[in-house]
Amino acid sequence: SKLASMDLPQYVRDTTKWIMTQSTHVEICEDGLDSATSELIKLREEFVNDEVIIEGGGQPMAHWDWDMHFFDGTELTVQYLLVLDALNFCFWPVDGLEYDDLSRALKRVLLNDGTAFEAQKLMNMDEETLRRWLGFDLPTMPQRVQALREIGRGLLGFDGSAAQLVDRAHGSASTLVRLITATFPAFQDHAVYKGRQVFFYKRAQIFVADVWGAFKGEGYGRFHDIDCLTMFADYRVPQILREWNVLRYSEGLAQRVDQRQVLTACSEEEIEIRAATVQAVERLRSLLKAKGVDTISIYIDWLLWQKGERLRNDIGPHHRTLTIFY
Repeated sequence: SKLASMDLPQYVRDTTKWIMTQSTHVEICEDGLDSATSELIKLREEFVNDEVIIEGGGQPMAHWDWDMHFFDGTELTVQYLLVLDALNFCFWPVDGLEYDDLSRALKRVLLNDGTAFEAQKLMNMDEETLRRWLGFDLPTMPQRVQALREIGRGLLGFDGSAAQLVDRAHGSASTLVRLITATFPAFQDHAVYKGRQVFFYKRAQIFVADVWGAFKGEGYGRFHDIDCLTMFADYRVPQILREWNVLRYSEGLAQRVDQRQVLTACSEEEIEIRAATVQAVERLRSLLKAKGVDTISIYIDWLLWQKGERLRNDIGPHHRTLTIFY
């Protein structure tokens, strides 16, 4: 079908590659790539030694954090992950607020009320309910409420079930990304750069990866093409890549990021940071393969994100953008 033939992760690869031929604010440094490849090999060995890697679908897989996330092995887990990734953006305006605050809060909601994430309830979401769920105020609350209402409405076409949506992809990660972005407007993470449409699809791809990771590549998590996904263009990974001299910013951009000035969403600078991050990970994947480490982009993303989280207070600041996409 036409739906299955639209490979959106490949759109991300192709358009971010083109952006880097036009980029004036961000560049990828060859020397930094070589040293980062060695760092990643060391990091990977460290995680293997700590038994953090599990095998799933023939690919190295990041260890799923069972404490931080809800998991019961049923379709309710898929529903939880969709709600989580609908809200998985823009924590930085609240000092100290992190992703795990959100994942744990939503886990508590579901443990208290297994019906909380039913489509009809999501359609009727309001700020007061969301604030009660979380126990704290997230930035851009109106957009988050809107995103949850969209989830509720969109799921009506799948009997209210995110698991049915996943089933409809027939084991294809690429098709699931397409279904997610076609069904839920808040996941339509694309922009216009120098007159051309460009794509990132961060949260749509991370939802697929979360289902894969939670279910260890089996059942709902079985995808024959999980390697098609790109990294998830956010603010933590470019932070560590800049620290490792893989990404170099222009003097003006470096100053704005270091002074914690807010970059406008979909500005050339912000788009170039995201595109360079995607392409740097693709380059790292190729360099790792040349050294005999055959891995996938989302696993490299996970290693970089883990490293970035550990060092986040000891390295230069991440870029800041108010956005619903990451």
